[in-house]
Amino acid sequence: MLDWAPVLIGFLLFILLSPGHLFQIPGNTRHFEFGSATTNGKAMLIHTLIFFAVFTILILAVRIHIYTD
Repeated sequence: MLDWAPVLIGFLLFILLSPGHLFQIPGNTRHFEFGSATTNGKAMLIHTLIFFAVFTILILAVRIHIYTD
């Protein structure tokens, strides 16, 4: 049985937390921007840290598993 939870959660978080796609923290002109389609180095670092924290909490602390045959 394969555990697909890390793959699916990682994919969904990657799409949702891509800087400039839905939102960006910090933005280029404001602290929080929606749908700007641009990014900067600080936003990439912040979004990477948020991704790592949420992914770690969901996989290790909550122990989400999706098994397939």
